[in-house]
Order: sequence, then C-alpha cells, then structure tokens
Amino acid sequence: MTDTTVDHQAELTGEVLFYGQPEPLSKEAHDGLGIRTIENPYAFTAKSHLVPLTVTEFGPSALCYPVIFAGDDKTPVAVMGVNSNENLFVDEKGNFQPDCYLPAYVRRYPFVLANDPQAQRMIVCIDRLAPMVTDKPELPFFTNGELSDYTKGAIEFCNNFEAEIARTTSFVKLLTELDLFEKKEARYTPSEGAESQLVAEYQGVSETKLNALPAEKLKELRDNGALSQIYFHLLSLMGWERLIVKAMLRPRTPVAANA
Repeated sequence: MTDTTVDHQAELTGEVLFYGQPEPLSKEAHDGLGIRTIENPYAFTAKSHLVPLTVTEFGPSALCYPVIFAGDDKTPVAVMGVNSNENLFVDEKGNFQPDCYLPAYVRRYPFVLANDPQAQRMIVCIDRLAPMVTDKPELPFFTNGELSDYTKGAIEFCNNFEAEIARTTSFVKLLTELDLFEKKEARYTPSEGAESQLVAEYQGVSETKLNALPAEKLKELRDNGALSQIYFHLLSLMGWERLIVKAMLRPRTPVAANA
C-alpha cells in the first residue's frame, strides 16, 4: 500500500542511488515547496556508470547501452560508463545525451517510494537536496493544502514503477530457475596484434543454455513475453564496443573498470 499522507517522522530504511536526503512527503514539512525548472535536471547521474532498469525498458535501452545483470540479486542495469564514477552520457555541463533513452529510475527523481517497516507500508518521499526542489516553485507539491495535480501524477508514476519492479523481479527469478545466467566479460583490443584487456565482468544470459531449452519451455518464454526481453538483452551486449570507444575518446578517461 502507498501512503500519501504520512507522518513526517516515519523511519526510513536503506539507501537509494542518487537520493541525498529522502524525506516522507507531508503538508506540514513541505507545503510551499515544489519543483522549479533547472537547466540540467539529470546532471545528478554524472557520477554513476550503472542505472537500474525494469524489464520492459530493455528494448529502448538496448539501442543505447549494454543491459546487464549486476550483483547477487542480478538487478538489470544500463551500463553508461566503464568507470564507477563516470557516466559517459552526461557531458561536462551536466547535459544528458538527448538521443539516448532515459530510464524511469532517473525520470521519477526527486520522488521515490520508500519502505516504512513499522507501519508496513510504502510511503512517498522526495529528495530534499534535489536542486530542482525550491520554496519558489513553478510546480508546487501542495495546492490549497492538498496534493497538487503535479504531485498526484508523480506518485502515479512511482506506483507504476514499483509495479514494473515486481514484474522485473519475477523475470529475473524465472531466468534463475531456468539456470540461464552465466558470467560474461567485456574486453577490448587496443591495437592489432595486442593482447585484449578486460573491461568488465558481469552476469548475462547464456545463449548456449537458452538454445538448449526444450521447445515447450521456449514457447512458454515466447508467450509470456520473456523471450523478446532476453533477445533485447543479448542484442544490447553488442554496445560494449561502442561504449569503450566512447570512453577512449573522452579526455583523461582510463578504460578499466568492473561493472
């Protein structure tokens, strides 16, 4: 359940990428605050080379980034750089590359749903340190003491995003049960005849294991939509070479990191 009228003192747990000071949204604490237009609203992604994805984002993301599975939970992420503190799709002025897909994880900012373990609920939060949050808003969080239409839309977006997270968790669980994951490597060769260098190690779907599945299991994956998402993931891995070249062309960017 999502609560939009929470006690501002609700205790939050965990840390969320990009959020410096998430606070439960409340009229008492945030009436008069809201969002202003800033020149580079996604500059906050500049220091992250991995951004979480939901499974339904594999298609558009595959056109821009390698899509891999990271960590013990095999969280799907878009790889946006080869160094842990550098996003190659954000320029020196903080502009996100306009022709590339922007993940929903980024677009929901500065809103986020957080777990309130005491009340066993999800609560709506904002990042109080977000540069677009201001006391002179163009889009207020509250209007006449009630949630504004803008805030209601942002909350709906967050709720839909949580539903996609649940779908993504089920997708990863299915692939794990079918034993489709394997360790993969991204490498590059600096010159002809030179020894290839390791850029990243990550988890991905094994084409060999996928092709070895029984016909009825492949049909099941096709019918439930999982197979197309697997193919998007596999296709996206061709983007490693493009990403490495992008890193090499950026001044003072060493090409060496683990994803």
